[in-house]
Amino acid sequence: MVSFSQLVLVSGAALIFALVPGPAVVFIVTRSVDQNRRAGMASGLGVAVGNWTLVVGAAYGLSALLATSTAAYNVVRFTGAAYLVYLGVRRLLDRRATFEAEAAPAVSLRRLFGQGALVGVLNPKAALFFFSFLPQFVVTGHGAVATQMLLLGTVVVAITLASDCLYAALAGGVGQALLRKPKVVRRQQVVAGCVYIGLGVAAAVTGPSTAKATS
Repeated sequence: MVSFSQLVLVSGAALIFALVPGPAVVFIVTRSVDQNRRAGMASGLGVAVGNWTLVVGAAYGLSALLATSTAAYNVVRFTGAAYLVYLGVRRLLDRRATFEAEAAPAVSLRRLFGQGALVGVLNPKAALFFFSFLPQFVVTGHGAVATQMLLLGTVVVAITLASDCLYAALAGGVGQALLRKPKVVRRQQVVAGCVYIGLGVAAAVTGPSTAKATS
């Protein structure tokens, strides 16, 4: 069973993790600005599902595999980095944003949820947290390791979801005012695209490979 002290510690770590913007937050904020709060919330729910998928993987041994295999870790890292760069390039090439916001077809909530889940699963920041950092909160003798990982990971996912929904709500309100101006829309597309690409490149070149043993 997870102790109260474990919950307090992991909750504090989760707050720090959630409040430091990463690829998922950029994705959620961008969707809220592009469409509305509901779009951001749907994206956030998808990210939460993706994050919990990482928790399950960490709980059932994937963290041990990534900790001992440089190749396996790099597959996760570079796949996530490539997806972020892909999202950035798509935004930079999206010329529809030069027109009024109403002219661009809205992306369905179901599709946004799916994209959010993919961003969550391939998010290098989340993978690093759940595979390398979360296991440090597991205490020997407090029950099965997998059970502790699932419980602690669920707490982290819940806290990050609340934070992501807050980001979505705030960005949605600002976005509705900004999207009335085509020039602002285009600039927002360029900034978001560059941020995605920058995060992808950073994830590819700054992974903690030195902490991984050779496979």
